[in-house]
Amino acid sequence: MDTSQYMSMFLEESLENLQTLNESLLELEQNPEDTDKVNEIFRVAHTIKGMAATMGFTDLAELTHKMEDVLAEFREGELKVTQDVVTVLFDCLDTLEKMVDNVQEGSDEKVDIEGIMAALADIKNNGNGQAGNNVPESTTETSENNVIANKDLSLELNEYDISVIKQAAQKGFNSIELKITLSENTLLKSARAFLIVKDLEDNGEILKSDPSTEDIENEEFEFELKFVLVTKNTVDEIISIANGISEVAKVEATLIELESVELSEKEAETKVEAKVVQNEPKSPKAETKKVDANKKPAQKKEMKKAHQSVRVDLERIDNLMNMVSELVIYRTRLEQIVTAQKSQELNETLEQVGRTTSDLQDLVMKIRMLPLDTVFNRFPRMIRDVSVELNKEINFIIEGADTELDRTVIDEIGEPLIHLLRNAADHGVESKEERIAAGKSPVGTVKLVAYQEGTKALIKVIDDGAGINVERVKAKAEERGINTEGLSDSDIKNLIFAQGFSTNEVVTDISGRGVGMDVVKTKIAALGGTVDLISEEGKG
Repeated sequence: MDTSQYMSMFLEESLENLQTLNESLLELEQNPEDTDKVNEIFRVAHTIKGMAATMGFTDLAELTHKMEDVLAEFREGELKVTQDVVTVLFDCLDTLEKMVDNVQEGSDEKVDIEGIMAALADIKNNGNGQAGNNVPESTTETSENNVIANKDLSLELNEYDISVIKQAAQKGFNSIELKITLSENTLLKSARAFLIVKDLEDNGEILKSDPSTEDIENEEFEFELKFVLVTKNTVDEIISIANGISEVAKVEATLIELESVELSEKEAETKVEAKVVQNEPKSPKAETKKVDANKKPAQKKEMKKAHQSVRVDLERIDNLMNMVSELVIYRTRLEQIVTAQKSQELNETLEQVGRTTSDLQDLVMKIRMLPLDTVFNRFPRMIRDVSVELNKEINFIIEGADTELDRTVIDEIGEPLIHLLRNAADHGVESKEERIAAGKSPVGTVKLVAYQEGTKALIKVIDDGAGINVERVKAKAEERGINTEGLSDSDIKNLIFAQGFSTNEVVTDISGRGVGMDVVKTKIAALGGTVDLISEEGKG
């Protein structure tokens, strides 16, 4: 049984979920009162945490857990959505993305999460006021107080695990340690173990697993599985569920109790969000059931959409294209033979084969096509970060993200577009003061527009900024020894594509080194495209 699919599934879904979080946080920043968006962000973050914990990536799970603490404050109304808070959350997402990338590349590089963890904890505490004191923080002093009442507990719990168990207990959840022994006659141990994991997750959330999911995939374990499960079910009910799975020889279960937790009514009613409540077990409270019922249609729709496509290795598609090309060659050869034989019956059959081959060729070409949305979805976040850094207000508009291009072009088009957009935000859109003085709206606009025109795809980057000052470009060109005599205004404007050319007097992190526009022209030319520049001074 090939189990490598689980790791690839984790990586693909994590990267998709991180992109969803990026987009949702941008929307939340624009509409801070949108509680539905907060709930959606919380659900996605919770999914990432659950997958990371199941796969044994503790750092990933721990960082997402801290992020959930801040998101819980949003949900409870204890914390306001501000630019500073969202910036920290974006930093958190960048760190998570780097960690996922390291997993994807098989890198052992340790990503330092202490700084971002401290920043998230600081936001949570400042926003929570006194309520924050009810939740133990990651300090040595707190750690010493968390004594496990059950001395036979064989799975070691860290600070993060203990915090989750405490918060779960306050919400009326049980934390159960399970030891499941498989029959020694079990042939497909890995498959049986995943069935056990699935059944347990249907009734709660697995907080810890020994062996890890990766070891289960590789069948690197004997016949013993250990889990810490957070659930609404009792110990007896969980034992019954585990015993109902075939090839399970023995089930042992113990309720985990933390001596330092005092479950008084007052503490149980505090606004501390249990991080395990999101995937509610089968018997939730009436209130939660009502909320879940409202969300069901949207979730069902998303699930359906997710299963409407499959990921295919690009090499396989290339091989398919090569085979279809060969098929077309043989079809042409057959047409020549049929013409020589003058067989009417063969001719009719060959016409049908010809039509089918042509359709197949068109279909294979379309399979390689991807919507530009796969590239465009990273830009709103980038423009937001640039506008914050430059202290400018920029309204970013995307049109035609569903326009399709070949996969090869999609992979390469991102870099030149980044240069163009950063230039539009930095050089194009003026400061608020300059815009107001020029009689413009203090909020600048940058548009990214794509559409199909015949067999070509057109992508436009438009801004309503200052435009290109011809005299300034001319002066800079002459300063660099470029003769501008006899050049039209359009030719002079196009000098900005020359290597090392920049009109910026100050080099910043965003632009001014004179390499961006040169890269744009070279890259687009390599893809068989052209770059046209249209600019009107004062209008963009």
